[in-house]
Amino acid sequence: MNLVLVGVNHKTAAVDLREKLVSLFPEPQAVYRRFLEAPEVQEAVYYLTCNRVEVLVATESPEPAVSCCQAWFAAHPEVPPERLRESLYVRRDREAVRHLFRVAASLDALVVGEPQILGQVKEAYRQAARCRATGPILNRLLHKTFSVAKRVRRETGIGDHAVSVSYAAVMLGRKIFGDLAGKTALLVGAGEMAELAVEHLKGQGVARLIVANRTLERAVTLARRFGGEAVSLEELEAQLLAPDIIISSTGAGDYLLTAEQVRAAMRRRKHRPLFLIDIAVPRDLDPRINDLDNVFLYNIDDLKEVVEQNRERRRAEAARAEGLVAEETAKFIDWLQTLAVYPTIISLREKAGRICEAELKKTWPHLGPLTPEQEQSLKILTQSVTQKLLHDPIIFLKRNHRRKRPHQELDLVRRLFNLDPDRQDEPGRQG
Repeated sequence: MNLVLVGVNHKTAAVDLREKLVSLFPEPQAVYRRFLEAPEVQEAVYYLTCNRVEVLVATESPEPAVSCCQAWFAAHPEVPPERLRESLYVRRDREAVRHLFRVAASLDALVVGEPQILGQVKEAYRQAARCRATGPILNRLLHKTFSVAKRVRRETGIGDHAVSVSYAAVMLGRKIFGDLAGKTALLVGAGEMAELAVEHLKGQGVARLIVANRTLERAVTLARRFGGEAVSLEELEAQLLAPDIIISSTGAGDYLLTAEQVRAAMRRRKHRPLFLIDIAVPRDLDPRINDLDNVFLYNIDDLKEVVEQNRERRRAEAARAEGLVAEETAKFIDWLQTLAVYPTIISLREKAGRICEAELKKTWPHLGPLTPEQEQSLKILTQSVTQKLLHDPIIFLKRNHRRKRPHQELDLVRRLFNLDPDRQDEPGRQG
């Protein structure tokens, strides 16, 4: 059995091309039905993220399977063939396994170490399993993929350091408060940076979320997704009593909060600590706010310095993670290659069993009446002799599957024990 992976990602294809290719996968049941109707595809799974579109199949016919997957990607009418050829990559067998492990372990991500991709691959596998598109090969591979990703997280520090501005902002808040569980956060702005910050805040246990935006409708949309409250930007000063954390990321151009406004709010808050993060350019928050007691203000330059330091730390940890991936890839390929020898081993044992049974039937009449215990002892004796005779050929097969041409050893054993009696030898092989 062979593995073939075909796809595009953020390194090979621009976002507009990736968006078009995502539309080729409208509904899992229909997609998998069409894939499995192809005779060259035995098992299949696909996964889609904002950064990649990939299809992985198990196949007995690797080259036709590659063509099948490429044809699927080429079906989009708005994707020029030459652009697709430049963007599409193919990974086979060992490289396909290594690629999948790296993807799930977040070594092939836009931001190395970010954990979201593992959840996306898990959900894709659940969909494939529900559609009965996976079998013994991909089931084992995907479960191994999840354990490899967990091992990378457990044995390296690849996910320990914040490397996105939004995540760095949330981690700084955690440093100030020690724990964000039960805290209230106010998001000023409802764009992509704010959305990422919300995801990280909720992950850290923030209890209450308020979203303020110039366009109230956008604030409502984001707040509703995460169980928060929406307010207009005009209400911002009135909202300063509630939050422990404020993250601002608008494109306002002028200060949305001044030092005087925050000072007045701090008196009403009885100087309860307030943590503010300004990730807008130009800045949303008056830098003099940082001079106030119990107020901590960071801007995007502060965060970028943290992020760059952490990127270096993650790169060092990524090198260790690559070693783990290489080790686990070798183990899985070793298991996959042993599958090729098992039909021959089974054939050997079945043939030996038939011979033993036939010879025992011939022998019973000549031995006279035997007790059930004697018959059982004779059966055990013949089985034991057979197992000992087959031991060396079976070990030979298992050890030699790692060679460059394992099919030669398989062919030799099958010929030697005449496991294919109907087979016609090629001319010149006889004698």
